[in-house]
Amino acid sequence: MIHLGVDERTDRESGEMVRKMARTSSWIAGLSLLLGVAANWALAQEVEGVPDGYPPGPLGKVVRLGEAVVFDTSEHPLSKPYVGNKLNCTSCHLDGGTDPQAGSFLGTASAYPAWSPRENRAITLEDRVLNCFMRSENGTRPPNGSEVSVAITTYITWLSTGSKIQMNSEKSLGPRHVQPLKLDWKQASAERGKLLYKTHCLDCHGQNGEGTADGPPVWGQDSYNDGAGLSRIDKLGSWLKVAMPLGDPILTDQESADIAAYVNGHDRPHFKLEEHLPASDRLGEYNGKRDVP
Repeated sequence: MIHLGVDERTDRESGEMVRKMARTSSWIAGLSLLLGVAANWALAQEVEGVPDGYPPGPLGKVVRLGEAVVFDTSEHPLSKPYVGNKLNCTSCHLDGGTDPQAGSFLGTASAYPAWSPRENRAITLEDRVLNCFMRSENGTRPPNGSEVSVAITTYITWLSTGSKIQMNSEKSLGPRHVQPLKLDWKQASAERGKLLYKTHCLDCHGQNGEGTADGPPVWGQDSYNDGAGLSRIDKLGSWLKVAMPLGDPILTDQESADIAAYVNGHDRPHFKLEEHLPASDRLGEYNGKRDVP
């Protein structure tokens, strides 16, 4: 699944250490070290990849429910009332968040609670998910503790099985968040991006960004609003670099930036926080049994 091996330098250092040990007749220690490196490599694969199976019992059902919502957010009965466009979670978090680079959920739960500069407070994983409903989904924030909220966060937490907890003290981002491209974003050209869009994007996302059966809308009323992270050219460009074209990301850094400038140069819904929050008495809800001591 996810390949997370020891890097070449570590291989060379480990190999040299084994050879030195062998030369001093400490071949047993050298062999143990080598086996230890191999064991750590295998453990990293197991920890950082998708778990082998769902948890047993009712918890596994919640994980599978969250997975179903992530793949069909705009139409699933639990999430549809809170969605204001035609995007699903997996429109940005490819393969249901199991892609190792494009909006990956792998290990994400290990970074929370995290500091959020935008909210100017520490937020939970649940907060982060619910904020996406307001911005990327251009909808209404589901209540804290609601079934849809718990299901999605349980699924993401399952994809973080075995990850070491390391809260993010700078931003509310997981360990596999999209790395920003290092280029001059002022040089991004929407004019060049228009031509590139026709070549690489139009078949899946439509002549007018309206989306097709093969790809979601990328601008207009059915796409993310201007409060979403991808509405920033640098965020979208960096995501395009590792995600598009789907299944074969071949764009150069500059091409990614140019397409981002073109896509985000179109109209999309304007974000106003007060229009995306539920009534104050619906911000949170308790779903547990009330007859317990």
